Amino acid sequence: MDTPHQQPSDDAQPTLRRARSADGKAVRDLVFSILDEYGLPTDPDGIDADLWDIEANYDAVGGVFFVVQAADGRIVGSVAIAPMPDGGCELRKMYLERSHRGCGLGKLLLETAITEARRMNATRITLETAAVLQEAIGLYRSYGFKPFDAPHLCFRCDQAYALALIRRQTGP
Repeated sequence: MDTPHQQPSDDAQPTLRRARSADGKAVRDLVFSILDEYGLPTDPDGIDADLWDIEANYDAVGGVFFVVQAADGRIVGSVAIAPMPDGGCELRKMYLERSHRGCGLGKLLLETAITEARRMNATRITLETAAVLQEAIGLYRSYGFKPFDAPHLCFRCDQAYALALIRRQTGP
């Protein structure tokens, strides 16, 4: 299912859409190349194992995974939201190819993730990141994410951020 969150219909513009498991190799190539660009290790059998079956690891458990697809068909960006048992959710796999940074796509990815977290009625969004990802950290902070002490950080991360969300009322 495609999402209503899309860039303008100009044919040269990248589009944001729901990921499919068939996108797995392209998403892995994107994520692993960006991790390499920043000198961060990949972990295909651990923290990155979710990329081997996107639909099973996100859609099937109530999460979402989006990709940015360039006009030429390449996957150039990604973002995911995974539900957490405590009523919150985790922002995961937010990456954007260098050639597509600085043109508003990072904001689109983050705004889409926040919208989806609210749709899921999550209480907050958490994320883990590495200090070397300064552009992303600046973006997170500009949207109100605050540092917090996570009980456990992924081995390649040294910081955690959270954004409190207001739950929607259900019923009268």
